[in-house]
Amino acid sequence: GLLPASPASGRQRLARSLLCSVPPSRRRIPCSRWQNLFATALGMSSSSTVEGKDGEFTEVVVVRHGETSWNASRIIQGHLDAELNEIGRQQAVAVAHRLSKEAKPAAIYSSDLKRAAETARTIAKFCNLPNVVFDPALRERHIGDVQGLTLQDAVKEKPEAYKAFMSHKRNQQIPGGGESLDQLSERCVSCLYKIVEKHRGERVILVSHGGTIRELYRHASPVPLRGKIHNTSVTVVLVSGDTGRCIVKMCGDVSHLEATGVLENAFGGDKSSA
Repeated sequence: GLLPASPASGRQRLARSLLCSVPPSRRRIPCSRWQNLFATALGMSSSSTVEGKDGEFTEVVVVRHGETSWNASRIIQGHLDAELNEIGRQQAVAVAHRLSKEAKPAAIYSSDLKRAAETARTIAKFCNLPNVVFDPALRERHIGDVQGLTLQDAVKEKPEAYKAFMSHKRNQQIPGGGESLDQLSERCVSCLYKIVEKHRGERVILVSHGGTIRELYRHASPVPLRGKIHNTSVTVVLVSGDTGRCIVKMCGDVSHLEATGVLENAFGGDKSSA
C-alpha cells in the first residue's frame, strides 16, 4: 500500500522555520530535512526487481526538468521552449550524479523540449548512456493562449483561456490549441506503457514536466498527490508489463539538491503546473 504525503501545511511550516531570514523571492529549501514527499512504499533498494502474480516490474524513474528563468519568473511555459537557467543546470548535474550512483538504467527517455532535453543529456552523460530517446508524448501540457503569460497577466489578457486552464473539469480544453487534462493523461500514460513494454524487468529514466508527471502519478496511485513536483525531483514507479499495475515507490524526492536547494515559489509542479 501507499503512505499519504505529509500535509502541505507541515512542509510550509518547516520551510518557514528554516528559512525565515531568506527573501521570499529566492527562497530555497534545504532538502536533507525532508527528503521525500512520500515515504518509500516498499522496503527495497533501487536496483531491486519485483516478481509475482503481476509478472516482472519495470522500475520507471521519472525526473522533472531543471529550473528555467520562466519557472523563477512564474511564467506559464507549456509547449514554449525555455532553456534551463544556471540553477537548473546545477540541479541537472546534482540529479545526474545521484542517479549515476544507483543501478544503471537500460535507457533514458525525455520530452523533446529544451529544458527536459538538456536535463536528460546531463543524466545520460553521468550514467554512461549512449543516447537519449526524445518523445513529444512526454511534453508538458499544451496551455493554449495562456502560454508565455503569468497567471496575473492571463487573468486580464486571456480571461477565457485562464478560466479553462484553472478549471477542475478534466475534459476542459484551453482556447488556443490547449489540451484537456484527459488528453494530456492519454498521451503520457500511453507513452509510459510503450516504454515499459520495451523494457520489461529493467530500470529506465523518464525526464518530463510537472503537469505530465502529476498525470503519471494520478494514473499510478489511488492516493491524491499533495504538494509540488519540484525541479529535478525524482519519482519512482514500478509498472507491471503483464497487468499494467503500478506501485509508487517514491514521489518528489529532492534529497540530492542540498547544495542548490529548491525554489519553493517557482511556477509549475503543482495543480496549476505548466
